[in-house]
Amino acid sequence: MVHTNGLPPQVHKSRRDWYNLHSMLPFLWEFRGRALFAMLCLVFSKMANVGVPMALKVIIDYYEQASRTKLTIVMPLLLLLAYGLLKLGASLFNELRDVVFAKVRYRAMRRLSTRVFEHLLRLSLRYHLERKTGAISRDLERGTRSVSQILNYMAFSILPIVVEFSLVAAIMLHNYDSVFAGAMFGSVVLYMVFTFLVTEWRMDFRHHMNELDSRGNSIAFDSLINYETVKYFGNERLELHRYDDTLEQWEHWAVKSQNSMSLLNFGQGAIIALSVILVMVLAARSVSAGEMHIGDLVMVNAFLLQLFIPLGFLGIVYRQIKYALADMDLVFKLLDTEPEIRDTPNACLLKVHEGSIRFEHVDFSYQSERQILHDVSFEVPPGHKVAVVGYSGAGKSTLSRLIFRFYDVQAGCVCIDGQDVREVSQESLHTAIGIVPQDTVLFNDSLYFNVAYGRPEASREEVVDAARMACILDFIERLPDGWDTVVGERGLKLSGGEKQRVAIARAILKRPRILIFDEATSSLDTHTEKAIQQTLEAVAVDRTTLVIAHRLSTVVDADQILVMNQGRIVERGTHAELLSTGSDYKAMWELQQQESAEKETEKVAET
Repeated sequence: MVHTNGLPPQVHKSRRDWYNLHSMLPFLWEFRGRALFAMLCLVFSKMANVGVPMALKVIIDYYEQASRTKLTIVMPLLLLLAYGLLKLGASLFNELRDVVFAKVRYRAMRRLSTRVFEHLLRLSLRYHLERKTGAISRDLERGTRSVSQILNYMAFSILPIVVEFSLVAAIMLHNYDSVFAGAMFGSVVLYMVFTFLVTEWRMDFRHHMNELDSRGNSIAFDSLINYETVKYFGNERLELHRYDDTLEQWEHWAVKSQNSMSLLNFGQGAIIALSVILVMVLAARSVSAGEMHIGDLVMVNAFLLQLFIPLGFLGIVYRQIKYALADMDLVFKLLDTEPEIRDTPNACLLKVHEGSIRFEHVDFSYQSERQILHDVSFEVPPGHKVAVVGYSGAGKSTLSRLIFRFYDVQAGCVCIDGQDVREVSQESLHTAIGIVPQDTVLFNDSLYFNVAYGRPEASREEVVDAARMACILDFIERLPDGWDTVVGERGLKLSGGEKQRVAIARAILKRPRILIFDEATSSLDTHTEKAIQQTLEAVAVDRTTLVIAHRLSTVVDADQILVMNQGRIVERGTHAELLSTGSDYKAMWELQQQESAEKETEKVAET
């Protein structure tokens, strides 16, 4: 990490740019041989390119100096052949450089994209809950593409200009008065300084455009993801207004960016025109004084054209590199983001012998000002089923997140078979636990993919058996496309109950030693819930099971029921014990029984 505390913002930015360029080097190291060969091709190409005006000078001088009686056809043909071969060589080495460097560029882009995706998967749940998917998607797209752009500009624009300038400078200083080199390269320096200063001034416009572009994309993305919610509340105009307001601001900065670019282009053109006039006047004067030949005049003119044609693109290249660096900065800042939850240096694999879970005096809060759990202690013995019930906001679902180590506790510890979950590798911990979450989110892929996701190496027969146990096989087989049915973004084409059954099938297929059901049947109808309940009971045999439930009827068979209220366990015992001695549990039970009776009465009245 680069520390820039106490430095001016422009120094911060400069150091970040150099840091990002340095961070890009490891992605090139894999094909360093190819990169070196491509640079050699670049040098040979520019040598041939610089040789073209020199060959042209020799041809013109030959015709100028030779009398008609001495003029032969052989020498001009040889000179013209050399001229053509130099042109061909410049083109050949240019294309060879492109062919050789293509794998370097695209492999670096691939490696960075893969690393960014891997890093995103390593980042903690808190980061993913707080991020804006649409904005980060656009930022990452621009950021990974910027690597290819910078490599492309460096290899095909900046380095060629540097090599060609060096060769031309050597020729001019060796063959002509230093005033020519001074005038030519002085104008180049003036051009570059003007370009860099104006481009730096324009960069602020680009930053605003990028920020607003990401914000607009995030608004559109969120609105489409929450399409049903937008429709429920009739807020299409609100979403369009939010989106258009952002684009209006983007339009303002885009216009300023375009206007300033026109100013830059005019200034660059003026510098080029004045420098061409100056150098050609000097050359014409030298020819008139007999100090130079006509061929020299032509060669100087050709050098000017060769230098200023790529120089005309230098402003664009510099702007694009600055933009690419700004985009790349988003990616490397992301890579600098440290995961909140990390394996300890000496983390060992979780060894699950019996599968017991134990909370010891656990305190936890998502934000320091609001504590969620207060001194929570309980144990789920091996092979037992423990249920956690309570009103919304009591902290029930937080328990599963702590077991899975999405977060770390502030006090106390969570142990599995006596091993603190903070001391074992996250991969081994996650392998041992199967979770059916309350909010099931599916991949926008086939039903088969989503069920098999629980254990990708499972055979088709095992996948089908898991679906049968989750009571979803008949539903799948009735669909026109069967297992190949695509479920849509986040599973929107399925009902809540269908998504939960897919999640249950996925957990069954994983075959974990520890099972956690977080409101696993909350979206199911009564008939399906009873069928699933029997399945869960069969699956949970000989497995340690933690059930987080709202419907008390689903946990009456639990070995122990924990009642939570405002982050504390206020009651614990079996269903019968809590009905006879508990107060909170008994009140919840009676309320739910009353609600069930009212629903039955309504059904009878409707029939």
